[in-house]
Amino acid sequence: MMRLVLRTGVRWKIAMAIAAVGALIAVALSLVVHNAARVSMLDSARDMQLDRVTFALRIYESTKTPRFGARLNDPALPEELKEKTEQGRRATYVEERPGEVPRIWAAVPVNNGVLSLQSRFTDRGAAVLKDLDRALVIGSVSVVFGGCALGILIGGRLSRRLRKAAAAAGRMAQGHTEVRVRDAVGGVVRDETDELARAVDALADALQERLEAERRVTADIAHELRTPVTGLLTAAELLPPGRPTELVRNRAQAMRTLVEDVLEVARLDGASERAELQEIALGEFVGRRVTVLNPDATVRVVHEARVSTDPRRLERILGNLLVNAAKHGRAPVEVSVEGRVVRVRDHGPGFPETLLREGPSRFRTGSSDRAGHGHGLGLTIAAGQARVLGARLTFRNATPRNADTTGAHGGAIAVLWLPEHAPTSTGSYPMLPVPDLPA
Repeated sequence: MMRLVLRTGVRWKIAMAIAAVGALIAVALSLVVHNAARVSMLDSARDMQLDRVTFALRIYESTKTPRFGARLNDPALPEELKEKTEQGRRATYVEERPGEVPRIWAAVPVNNGVLSLQSRFTDRGAAVLKDLDRALVIGSVSVVFGGCALGILIGGRLSRRLRKAAAAAGRMAQGHTEVRVRDAVGGVVRDETDELARAVDALADALQERLEAERRVTADIAHELRTPVTGLLTAAELLPPGRPTELVRNRAQAMRTLVEDVLEVARLDGASERAELQEIALGEFVGRRVTVLNPDATVRVVHEARVSTDPRRLERILGNLLVNAAKHGRAPVEVSVEGRVVRVRDHGPGFPETLLREGPSRFRTGSSDRAGHGHGLGLTIAAGQARVLGARLTFRNATPRNADTTGAHGGAIAVLWLPEHAPTSTGSYPMLPVPDLPA
């Protein structure tokens, strides 16, 4: 069951929250002020009406004739007001009808009935209420927009700090161990973002220490195995010829190769490797080395380019890619050089999805259709040597033309992108993403 997920920034969430709270407060205050002003003005009108009917009562007592708009026993007199006058009380009453201006009544009891006076709520009072409502609306809108702007400012600062923290954490994940999230966040005001930054930095330090300890243990074990394996290989050379001797020699050689690969991975993980640069013609170099490493592979130089790189490390990358293609793929193996880009393609089942998604990983061979044996160190070493050269090594699978009808495999393609400039002394060169070219 799919669930709709709305993504928005922290600044907008804070702005909307402040604006919503401001709107609620503004509406509530506007209603309170409007009702208080209306009640006050009606009370003033009732007091004034009571003074007028009292004055009319004096005139009536002198002349026995209602004057100044007063009426005796008005049939329209409200029942509530009539009940109060029957109790011998002077009273006022506000009569409200839907869609009409309120009427203000005042009445006093007399000997032969009730003397009353009525008038409409003044236009001036209605105008004052209208102006007050307009001012309240303008004030409420101003509060909402002001709160929204304040929320954007506050949320923007928090959002910038979080983005800086995320960017620093991303750089740490890419291997820049010198980066610290707390330094990237910065700022004078301290908040929960700094606590998060400290936690991420502590986690990164702990992971780095653990990885360094594992690297040292791996290197120490491989180094300790180097001497006995070398002795075992030397002793195997002294055995008499035969099938058992050949098997012992092959296994001893495989163990020696594994130990050397583990040591190389440990050195690459230590980030202490530096490239020894030479300027070479890439197409010519690749053609000569591929002929030695895999004579059955075909080489095609589309465009020659001169690059400044480490020939030994470049040969190591080519060798591992060719060995991987020969071991896990199928012929023909094709190598092409186009400028600073080197492609190695086979026509086997392709790379496993895990490798395409997460990259090469040591001691993980992938799916059985392509990497049923081995230790997963060849591509790991190739990727590590590429980082030392400041290059980028990518992996993808080619789509065959008749895959739907024949079930054929397109093959695996490894692409080495050499940098435009030589790597720095720190071992790597920052590169912009380069779009993958068709095989």
